Amino acid sequence: MNKPAELLTDSAVCPAHITTPAPRETWWELAAQDAACHVTQTPTWLDCLCGTGPYQDGSRLYEFDDGSRIVLPLVSRRRRPQWLDAEESWPADWGIGGPVVAGHVGPEKARAVFGDLARRPVLQIGVRLRPGDAEAWEKAVPTGFRMEPHMTQVVNLDGGFGTVWQRRFHTRVRRDVRRAESAHLDVEVDRTGRLVPVFHHLYEQSIERWAGQQHEPLALARWRRRREFPSRRLAEVAARFGEACAIWVAWHAGEPAAAAVVLRHGHHAKLWRAAMNRELAHPVRASPLLMRLAIEEACEAGCRCYDMGESAPGSSLAHFKAGFGADTYSSPRYLRERLPVSAVEHRLRTAVKRVIRFQDA
Repeated sequence: MNKPAELLTDSAVCPAHITTPAPRETWWELAAQDAACHVTQTPTWLDCLCGTGPYQDGSRLYEFDDGSRIVLPLVSRRRRPQWLDAEESWPADWGIGGPVVAGHVGPEKARAVFGDLARRPVLQIGVRLRPGDAEAWEKAVPTGFRMEPHMTQVVNLDGGFGTVWQRRFHTRVRRDVRRAESAHLDVEVDRTGRLVPVFHHLYEQSIERWAGQQHEPLALARWRRRREFPSRRLAEVAARFGEACAIWVAWHAGEPAAAAVVLRHGHHAKLWRAAMNRELAHPVRASPLLMRLAIEEACEAGCRCYDMGESAPGSSLAHFKAGFGADTYSSPRYLRERLPVSAVEHRLRTAVKRVIRFQDA
C-alpha cells in the first residue's frame, strides 16, 4: 500500500507539481502508454523490493503545465534519518529504474526532474537509466552527479521468432538447441511459484560453481549471494507477478538440470535469474534450450525485446548471451553523494578481491 501522498507545489526552480509517492493509477497508466517501459519500472517491481528489503516507496510524479507527466520509480530506506538516507532507482541488485513517461521528454522537463533530485537532502541519490534513454537525459544531469557505466544485453525480437532463430541466433546456439532437443529433456514452465524451491536448489549449486570460477572462498560466496538474492525474494516476485513470472526448468533423467526466471510486462520480457547443475546441464545443453523456448514465448506474446541483463564485458556470460543475438546497450547510472560512500565501498571490495585473487567469470 502507498503511504499518503504528499503534494509539493511547483516553483521557478522546478516548474512541475510533484506528488510523492506517485499515485499507483497514474503510474500504471504511464507504464501502459510507455512502449519502452521495463518490467523493473512497474509498481509491482517496487512492491517486490519493499516486500523483501528495508525499503519504502519514494516514487515521484511530476506534472507539468502542458499536461505531460513523468513518474520516477524511487525507494528510500526505512527507519533511517534523511541525512543518512539513500534514494535510488533502483538499488544495485534490482536493475534498471529510471523515468516512465508517455511520449518524448524535452530537455526542460528532464532538467526539472534531475534538478529536483539534486536538491534532495539525502546522503545519496541514484538513477539507473534504461537503454535508449541516456541520450535524452544525460544532457540534463546537473553538476554534482557522476556517471557509472553499465551495459545491458538485449535481443531484438522484431520479425518474430523465425527471424530471431535464423538471423540472430549464432550457428553454435542453434546447434546446441538441436542437441538438447535430441537429448529428450523434460521441460516445464511454472507460473504459480510451485517451482521456486527447485530453482533455489539449482541456485545453491550454481553458487559453488561460481565460487570456484571466481577463486572466491565458498563461505564468502554463499554469504554474498544469499544477501544479494535471499530465498524469499523469488517467492515474492512469483506471487506478485503471477502469470507474468515464468519459471522454466529442464529436467534430465528425473533431476533438475537448469532453470530460468523470465518476467514480462507489455513489450518487454526480462531474463531475471538463471541457475544450473553444470554436470547435468552442460552435456545436454539444457540452458540454451530454455533460452530458446523463453525467447519464442516472448515473441508469441508480442514482446519487442528480450532483456538478458548485465554481465561483465568479455566474460563467458556475455559471450553466452551474445550467441542469442543480444546486442549491448549503454544503461548508465547517475549518482550524487554528499560523502564518497560508494568510492570507499569500491576500494574495500577491490582490496578484498585482490587478497583472494578474485576473477570475474
